[in-house]
Amino acid sequence: MPPFDKCPNGHVFSLGDAQANHRRLPVKVPAHALRAVVATLPAPIGAAQRKQGMAEAPALVTAAGLPCQVSDARFIGKSQEDKKKGVPAQSYYEVACGTGGMGYVVQAAAGATPTAFTCVEANTPPEPGKPAAAPCLLPGNADPKAALAQALAKEKIQCVPEAARGIGQSKTSTYMEIACQGNVGYVLVASAPYDGSKKIEAQNCLNFDASDGNIKCTLGSAAARLAVVDSYVKAANNGCVAKERRFVGTTTDGANFFEVSCQDGKGYMFKVGAGGALTQTYECGKPQGLLGGCQLTDARQAATEQAGLYTRLAKATGSNCAVSKYAIFPAPAGDDIVELVCEDGSGGVGFFRGAGKKSEVLDCGHALVAGFRCGLNKPGSGNDALTADLRKFDQKSCVVSSSRLAAKTTKGNLLLEVGCADGLKGYMIEYTPNPVTAVSATGCAFTGGCKLPGNT
Repeated sequence: MPPFDKCPNGHVFSLGDAQANHRRLPVKVPAHALRAVVATLPAPIGAAQRKQGMAEAPALVTAAGLPCQVSDARFIGKSQEDKKKGVPAQSYYEVACGTGGMGYVVQAAAGATPTAFTCVEANTPPEPGKPAAAPCLLPGNADPKAALAQALAKEKIQCVPEAARGIGQSKTSTYMEIACQGNVGYVLVASAPYDGSKKIEAQNCLNFDASDGNIKCTLGSAAARLAVVDSYVKAANNGCVAKERRFVGTTTDGANFFEVSCQDGKGYMFKVGAGGALTQTYECGKPQGLLGGCQLTDARQAATEQAGLYTRLAKATGSNCAVSKYAIFPAPAGDDIVELVCEDGSGGVGFFRGAGKKSEVLDCGHALVAGFRCGLNKPGSGNDALTADLRKFDQKSCVVSSSRLAAKTTKGNLLLEVGCADGLKGYMIEYTPNPVTAVSATGCAFTGGCKLPGNT
């Protein structure tokens, strides 16, 4: 675990690249010293402060690289040099950046590049119940959450901000917490200095509620944030009355997963898109490999029940597979596409389609023609069926040992390349896709496109 840096507001942070490169927020002097500077200035904001701010701040904003057209500014104050600690004298300014823009507090020392932090950070108190050291006071900075709302909308993150606070900065990133209407909360990872036009990553606060890390969301409770699961239960409309709720995790595409157990003993896992809408519902008997599987229900019992269901569905297609294991493939709505491992050692892929459509079970060799590769079954499962296809075309010397989906013909048929156990050149078998039927076989010695070992 890398060392943590503590910001002047008292918060400890470690997230993303901040784990490698911590630095303090731009206010380098202790908060009480800055409060002492502010205390010497007139309140409300004096005309002299504004005049000095408008004269000096725009150049500092440019030097700091801030995305800000200064519409208003004030000089906050100046801290004295501390020679013992090697801290130079610092001047502080607040700037407003036009309609809807994020405001900043800028810190400048003679001969150094100015640094800046947002009004969200400036308005964050050092600890609950204490006032902020140097809050933004200009009228144009009255609600910095509005600027965050614009940035979130640009990233298609559904959030109406109710509260926000600064967490800290790394050399490249600014970290803030935001609480949204509906008890949803995020840790935001933005550029440093903050630029709302650049990409903002929003990490659900529930990721931090269940972790042992140093970042915690404090704008609202974990229980209230988890209550959002009830809205997904309602959207799923599957008769579940929620009993227990669990946040499962976030995937790399920004989707969040939740689990719920129901009063009737069933359970579900919900996939929620980055925009906050329910996109998919999984029964707990099915997603055994999905983010560790369900934990609030008896997943083993559910899996056993589901295996029994697939056995019945397979037999209805004419298959004799007594299902012992299964794995779910992504499928169109209303359909189930499932790899099946049978008790007798055979296997295949079941295509269990909705009303009005034909269901079928293909062995692992022919499932490859349909675009699905077996992974649970033993290697080579389905080779016997491909060998039998070759026999139809009087190719009796080849016992299939390998296969790959090679190409699609202009007629829409599919070409499956097979290799032979004797090491001699194999074949390209042509199949019609619906139903999957072998229609020809051509030796790799007489056709192009073969790539399996021994076939080139």
